[in-house]
Amino acid sequence: MTLPTNSLLAEADSTRERTNSALDETTRASLGQFMTPGIVAEFMASMFRDLGPEIRLLDAGAGVGSLTAALVHEALGRKPKPRTIEATAYEVDPVMLSGLREVFDTCETVARRAHSRFVGRVVERDFIEEGASFLAPGLSRNGSPPSFNAAIMNPPYRKIGSQSPERLQLRSAGIETSNLYTAFVGLAIRLLKPGGELVAITPRSFCNGPYFRPFRHLLLDEMALLRVHVFESRSRAFRGDAVLQENIIFHARKGARHGKVILSTSVAPGEPVAERSVPYAVVVDPKDTNAFIHLPTSDEDDEMALRMTALPCGLADLGITVSTGRVVDFRAREFLRDDPGPSTVPLIYPAHFNGGFVAWPKAGGRKANALADEDETQALMVPNETYVLTKRFTSKEERRRVVAVVSDPGRFPEGVAQLGIENHVNYFHIDGRGLPKGVAKGLAAYLNSSLVDRYFRQFNGHTQVNATDLRSLRYPNLDTLKAMGKRIGKSFPGQERLDAILEDAIG
Repeated sequence: MTLPTNSLLAEADSTRERTNSALDETTRASLGQFMTPGIVAEFMASMFRDLGPEIRLLDAGAGVGSLTAALVHEALGRKPKPRTIEATAYEVDPVMLSGLREVFDTCETVARRAHSRFVGRVVERDFIEEGASFLAPGLSRNGSPPSFNAAIMNPPYRKIGSQSPERLQLRSAGIETSNLYTAFVGLAIRLLKPGGELVAITPRSFCNGPYFRPFRHLLLDEMALLRVHVFESRSRAFRGDAVLQENIIFHARKGARHGKVILSTSVAPGEPVAERSVPYAVVVDPKDTNAFIHLPTSDEDDEMALRMTALPCGLADLGITVSTGRVVDFRAREFLRDDPGPSTVPLIYPAHFNGGFVAWPKAGGRKANALADEDETQALMVPNETYVLTKRFTSKEERRRVVAVVSDPGRFPEGVAQLGIENHVNYFHIDGRGLPKGVAKGLAAYLNSSLVDRYFRQFNGHTQVNATDLRSLRYPNLDTLKAMGKRIGKSFPGQERLDAILEDAIG
């Protein structure tokens, strides 16, 4: 039988498209909001397992209500139907509000025809301010916090400053995070009752890195991950919007024990879905204090993860440290020089990476080649010794997520005693000094391998490569790295040969 709710999904998506075209791009960027296409909203709503007879739903950053409409459609199509759906939607954009009220009116009509009851509450207040006021000890101005048993979210994406009003409000509620999307999800987690379910579509960036560590602990301490869905295409989840982040959908239940996690993938919304069930420990290593979230979506990914975790060493076992380059160019602008001179030292940017080594200087480039050698810049320099450097940011077009080169002192002019390493570069060193050349070549070969790339992509869904990410990897021992380094000549081989060198070394 055709459900009467089909018209609800169609109307919600029509309202979304109409409102989307009316949005001011500057306002959209400042709010960090991208509305959820109907096909994505319907897929998200289908993930809920136990909606129950009385649904108390939170939709924060609701837009025109596409997600609430999808959940109403899903709930009314199940047996037994819910008796009541109470939806609380937070939205502050006046362009969105009229469409949101239209969609809620339709939800009410459709629910009544299905012999259920829909009650929609539109809250024209900032969700962070209001949510924090419910949760901060002694600050509640609204009585007891609301109790939701379901939350469905496409939260806004935007960084929030460490001293911004939003950040201070969140801290008062015991939530520490640096982006609006994790702030919204963190508040929703706290407002859910035990057993409540959350489904959210967000950037994948929270799965790794130091900035999102407190949020990961909040999510994983209070919720059990039930499912994570990965879109293989970066751009097609929000087709028509300028969304560059790689997005995932995750489903979690508050207060449940960690168990099996469903990992699913599709090329894009509406495409065939492949899924597999894995133990929780495959997704989050219980020994990992950073609580990185790994998403091995295939048997091949599992094999890569097993091979990586079987490697014998962490960086500390090797006596090696990785740090971020000390030269922040906009802060050191008065000391930057386009061309080397008698009172300068080489300055290394990612633009100087070429064929597995640092190629310096780079004539006609957009970046400086040198740093003035003055008293004020001495703390920014390192000895001109052998290091392994990696890019902190890689372009989407690059074949590998981790791009490593060797900085060889013999490739700089005679007499160069120090270097500057720019802040977009990570460098591997031993107590601030260089590495043995054989170890450095072997380490760069390892980092440039397909094994590292495939494993890295399981927890890193964006183009930033943090020092914390590199510390989280397992490494071959020093003898193996030296053996690999002996097989690297004056230039690094192609990918197939490089992978064969690693294969021969680790078996």
